[in-house]
Order: sequence, then C-alpha cells, then structure tokens
Amino acid sequence: MTKADLVEQVAQAIGPGITKKDCAAVVDGFLNAIRQALADGHHIEIRGFGTFKVRSRRARTARNPRTGDPVRVEARAVPVFKPSKTFRGQVAGEVPSPVESVQS
Repeated sequence: MTKADLVEQVAQAIGPGITKKDCAAVVDGFLNAIRQALADGHHIEIRGFGTFKVRSRRARTARNPRTGDPVRVEARAVPVFKPSKTFRGQVAGEVPSPVESVQS
C-alpha cells in the first residue's frame, strides 16, 4: 500500500465532503507529527494500534560480507514500532478488524 492508496482509503472512510487533497494534507500532517515527536525524543502510543518510539543501538563491530574485514558501526538511534495486542490479533485473523465490525 502506498501513501496515495492510504489517502484514497481514508477519503472513502470519511465519505463525501472531503477532497483527496484535503485528506492528503491530513495524512501528511499525521505522519509529520509522528516524525517530529520521534525526532524530539518522545514516544507515541495509539491505543489499539501500537507504540512508536526511538531506541538506542550501541556501537559494535561488524564484518564486511565481501572482504570479511571488521567494520566499526557507530552507536545510533533507530525508530521502532511495537504493535498492540489487538492489532496483532487482527493481523493474525483472531480478532475482527474495526472495518469488518462496522460493515457487519
């Protein structure tokens, strides 16, 4: 699914009265808010969906796969996502998704 597909699906879920351009601005704003919060060191918890946070990776020594030479990998911060228990159940098919519940 691309960002354009996501905008299309959100616009359909909202229904008439919102243009795709407006919906794209909302999706962009949401994604930018997540990026900025993570860049500022905050974590984001969306109940029923999951948690976004930044985790620190320590420095380590790795190997160049072509030559086998050791390579120093510096410490860095990486974004991580942990899905909620409900979300994991929906992906596994154990819990009906909210879209299925509304359409039923």
